[in-house]
Amino acid sequence: MPSTRFSTNPSYFLDCGSATARRPATARSNSGYARTTRPTTAGTSVASQEIICAISESRGISPTVGLAFVNLSTSEAVLCQICDSQTYARTVHKLAVFDPTEILFMKTAKEPRSKLYSIVEENLPQLTITSVDRRFWAERAGHDYVEQLAFREDLESIKMSLEGNYFAACCLAAVLTYIETELSKTFSRHSLRIKYEPSEGSMFIDLSTIVSLELIQNLQNSKSRDCLFGVLNEALTPMGSRLLRSSVLQPSTEQAKLLARYDAVEELSTKEEMFYAVREALKGFVDSDKVLTSLITIPTKATFQHAEQSINNVIMLKTYVNAIKPIYQSLSGVQSSLLLAIRNLCTPQEYETIADLIDTTLNEDVTYQSRPLDLRNQRTYAIKAGINSLLDVARQTYKEANNDVVELASRLGDEYDLALDLRYETGRHYYFRLPVSSLDNSPLPEIFINIFRKKTYIEFQTLDLVKLNQKITDAHNEVINMSDRSIQELIEDIRSEIAGLFRVSESIAMLDMLAAFAHLVTTQEYVRPELTDTLAIKAGRHPIREKIHADKFVPNDAYATQQSRFQIITGCNMSGKSTYIRSLALMTVMAQIGCFVPAQYASFPIVHQLFARVSTDDNVEANVSTFSAEMREMSFILRNIEPKSMVIIDELGRGTSTTDGLAIAIAIAEALIESHALVWFTTHFHDLAKIMAERNGVVNLHLAVEMSSATSKMTMLYRIADGFVKDKHYGLFLARLLPFPQSLLDKAKEVSDALSLKIENQRKRSKTLAVAKRRKLILDLKEQLLQAREGVLENEAFRLWLKKLQNEFTLRMVALDAEVDLAEDDGVDVNESENGQPSVSLDLDPELAPMDTDPMTNVTTPSGKGSIPWSLSEPSCSISDPSS
Repeated sequence: MPSTRFSTNPSYFLDCGSATARRPATARSNSGYARTTRPTTAGTSVASQEIICAISESRGISPTVGLAFVNLSTSEAVLCQICDSQTYARTVHKLAVFDPTEILFMKTAKEPRSKLYSIVEENLPQLTITSVDRRFWAERAGHDYVEQLAFREDLESIKMSLEGNYFAACCLAAVLTYIETELSKTFSRHSLRIKYEPSEGSMFIDLSTIVSLELIQNLQNSKSRDCLFGVLNEALTPMGSRLLRSSVLQPSTEQAKLLARYDAVEELSTKEEMFYAVREALKGFVDSDKVLTSLITIPTKATFQHAEQSINNVIMLKTYVNAIKPIYQSLSGVQSSLLLAIRNLCTPQEYETIADLIDTTLNEDVTYQSRPLDLRNQRTYAIKAGINSLLDVARQTYKEANNDVVELASRLGDEYDLALDLRYETGRHYYFRLPVSSLDNSPLPEIFINIFRKKTYIEFQTLDLVKLNQKITDAHNEVINMSDRSIQELIEDIRSEIAGLFRVSESIAMLDMLAAFAHLVTTQEYVRPELTDTLAIKAGRHPIREKIHADKFVPNDAYATQQSRFQIITGCNMSGKSTYIRSLALMTVMAQIGCFVPAQYASFPIVHQLFARVSTDDNVEANVSTFSAEMREMSFILRNIEPKSMVIIDELGRGTSTTDGLAIAIAIAEALIESHALVWFTTHFHDLAKIMAERNGVVNLHLAVEMSSATSKMTMLYRIADGFVKDKHYGLFLARLLPFPQSLLDKAKEVSDALSLKIENQRKRSKTLAVAKRRKLILDLKEQLLQAREGVLENEAFRLWLKKLQNEFTLRMVALDAEVDLAEDDGVDVNESENGQPSVSLDLDPELAPMDTDPMTNVTTPSGKGSIPWSLSEPSCSISDPSS
């Protein structure tokens, strides 16, 4: 189980972090999850994997979801149980991280469709969903599988982790039963890596954010490496690439783990000799996870292909084991705790038993080859001579037949005066190749058959060559069958010791990822971040844009605390607002996977949730407009946001009218401020910056631009500066730089000036009208007081009437003063109420001032003051006529 303290177990440091971050948000009754295209890695992907996932859920307001992932490519089972909300956001995130090839649901969840089934189907449409019988989900069977398949040394900890996690155990039973019955595969005893991942320990990043921030795929070109994963992926092994991808999608929130990674990267980047030795040693690794998985996966029916592949697997295992020692030697003298843990896992004692078993069976010079002919020869001569005399005879036959093929090629070349090139491929075995130019338009001799003509080459065989190919195949198959018994005995002996090799594979993956980070430090001038309560960045750079525009990119500073948690960023088009806020989010992800960041100095708080609302495209497939899409995404963010969240929002409200867009932006901004999360909010609504300027925690910034009317030149400085942008007409200025007709530009300027003048006149008229209303209200008060003096009300009834009159007059006067000027204190004292909202106090007659709170009007008037809570986000109150 992950902990915030360092563990004495070396493999603790190799845990890459898991699952979703923090507790779920308050449950809601309807789903607000923003549907988005499933993120794929395409050209930047690691090797494809076959992952089967089973899902089950409880019923209720806050559902508990069990998940079990079994990776058939790497022989790993990951179990988790999530207390999710009604949006199932954490479940969808977990599915996106593991990217399974097939998902198993109970048949009862399909007809009628459960809410979870519908959400998975909607948000992950490319996944294959299979419905299986309810009996597959049996808790007792899940615990039995753990007893049978888990590593012996991990058995007790896994059993403790599954205590009380009913749904996770049921899912494990379902997925393993499905693999046995439908895929005809099983695992040998005590050979499956089973891990339980708690729901804490990693940052939550929703699907929309993964796509919009280009974490694993470029938005414009899916095959491009211009995404965060592509930029960071300097790993030399498939295991390292898989670990990096997983880390980018679920960054760690455990400070001890991150500090250990920082120390390791710093040591690798400062010790040049060690760094190059490690990178050189990593180049010799095969995909160890797949090799080990193939050794422990047992088909229900033995075939010749399995026997043949078993020899390949053992040869690959020999190559893998021989590559571990250089890693151990390259890490001599390490000091950081994480590198020391990796070196301890790579000690010869961890694998020397398996190395001895391999050496007693396989020839010393047998190595894995990638070329088909070389690999076939390695398979044939894998077993040591003398173990089986009949095997030695079959190999001699194989050798003689191959020699006959070489002699045949030489003889035919001399006989027909042709420079025959002898080639081999798996499908047709040996064949001849000849350049078309060497024939001089003459036909091939009739002896050649099975002719394939290509653009520059012609390929063919002869009847004698076909017979020799068959003879070689028969001899090879006989060798494989005779070798199979020895190979299977060797594999059976290896399985009992294979747990240590899996731990070594995990350590190699971690070392490869750390070495990739160190490589970036030395080539890209990255700096080690600090983990504090303050986000402070000096000369920060966008890691992806920096790669594309290395010479022209302008770095920027950033600073955010609870007193500056909501930052409104204005600026003209193309000034760099979006790039600025995205760079902050990407650097945060980098810092929380253990990587250094592109800056001169960087300090980050631990972020538990990352949200981004930056896409402005219509979703044609889902019939969703730009405005509908951004509202759905914002609804999802507001349902799940927490104080330790980080949010970036780009141009909210542009998909609807200006008035409605500004109103919605103000309301959402109010809610985000109250969440106490770190928020960066870019906008073209200048009024938003003015209205929110005095709120606690709000900071106004802008991207600086130099505009010269004399030279009609606009210069983007791409520099962040204090305050909101002052010039409202930068859109017109930018349009003048484009080839529009001058008459069109002049007309636009004329309309803009007229609209600005009209708005200003309306503002003045509204002030005049409000002053007139205030005077009338005072005159009405005077008239009512004069009438009351001459009236019949006395004692308690008179006092209650005066109290009601005072309350209503106060509310009306506050509303009128707000209309006059919201930003000025025109005879009105602007304070702050107990709940943090601005309030307005007016001097009243102490004799008439009530000393308590009216439950109907919420008016409190201690010490002769009337204080009415008032906020820009609240509608104005409706006041009844006092005479009623």
